[in-house]
Amino acid sequence: MNLYKADLHTHTVLSPCGDLDMSPVNIVRRAKEKRIDILGITDHNSTKNCKALNDIAENNDLMILKGAEVTTKEEVHCLAFFENDDELSEFQKYLDNHLPEIENDINKFGYQVVVDRDENIIEQENWLLISALNANINQIEKKIHELKGLFIPAHIDKMRYSILSQLGFVPSDLRIDALEISKFVKKNEFLKQNQYLADYCFIQSSDAHYIENIGDTATYFQMKEKSFSEIRYALKSEKGRKVIVDE
Repeated sequence: MNLYKADLHTHTVLSPCGDLDMSPVNIVRRAKEKRIDILGITDHNSTKNCKALNDIAENNDLMILKGAEVTTKEEVHCLAFFENDDELSEFQKYLDNHLPEIENDINKFGYQVVVDRDENIIEQENWLLISALNANINQIEKKIHELKGLFIPAHIDKMRYSILSQLGFVPSDLRIDALEISKFVKKNEFLKQNQYLADYCFIQSSDAHYIENIGDTATYFQMKEKSFSEIRYALKSEKGRKVIVDE
């Protein structure tokens, strides 16, 4: 087994709250500086910069876990990841269909740009990506799993936009692959106040919006190789694979 360092929550220039320095080239360069092996790309309600990141990362021995940070109708932030481009594309259609048509105010929220591997702007998103989708958390979880993806409620310790802040608890009927905590809390400290969640798998991520924050914290995956199927095994603690976070 090998041990892989992962940061599974990273925004790019596509997220309106993401710094303009968060270009694919800069992100990959910083990830390599921080010795990250697996990087999750999770722009708000969009997967469209995953391709550029993946194209660059392939030549840098960096695995890109392709996905998005989805905002549910309840304003719960959840991470969604997919193995194949077809599934990713299908989920992008779902996001497009459920994102409200609220125009982005560049002066207030920032730019939302899709780029290619050479960092040329190929598209600018007009609808505000940080809006809540018109689909609830159960509907979104179901769609993600229909597409064989991973469903991970994000930064659940935070006082805003987390499953605990918005719902008050983690519903037992949700098919959750892991729970993410932020870099601002230790797992053991969090579980002292939420012991009913002790049996869930936990990851910890940076939620980086700025280059210098990539790799501020990390999750370690004990696996045979860097692959989506191995990550799935690790999240389930199957076949000797496991997930390690700072206790």
